[in-house]
Amino acid sequence: MAAAALYFDRAECKLRAFTSTKNKPMPCFLAVYTMKPEDLASFRSRTKAEQDAIDAVGLPQWAAWEDRNAASICDRGGMVGKTIRVTQDGISKASNPFCGYVVVEAETIEAAARLFQHHPHITVFPGDGIDIMPFLT
Repeated sequence: MAAAALYFDRAECKLRAFTSTKNKPMPCFLAVYTMKPEDLASFRSRTKAEQDAIDAVGLPQWAAWEDRNAASICDRGGMVGKTIRVTQDGISKASNPFCGYVVVEAETIEAAARLFQHHPHITVFPGDGIDIMPFLT
C-alpha cells in the first residue's frame, strides 16, 4: 500500500462541480471571521433580550448572505470556540481572534473579498473583520 501524501490538493475547490467561465476549476479561499475578545465580552455582557434582538436582525441577514452567495460557497464552515495549542513542548490554552470560517471559490482573492463586503458579521454582530486567504495546496 502506498504511503499517504503529506498534503492534499485544496488549491481548487473540488467539493462540487462548479467551473468558472474559463471552464476550469476556480481557486478556493478560506474566510476566517475574527472578533476581538473585548468585543465578544461586551456583547456577552448585554442582557439576553438585547443579545436576542441582535440575533433576530443578524441571523436572517446571515442566512440571506449565504443564499445570495450559495454558488460561491464550497464549505459553509461554522463558528468555533476556545483554542488549545499543540507545540513540541506540549498542549496549552491559547487565544486568537478566530470565531468561525467559511470556504468560498472565486476568480481572484479580491473577488472573494468582495463577497464579504457588508456581511452581517461586521455590520450587525461585533465581528471586527473577515480575513481571506487562498489555499495553496
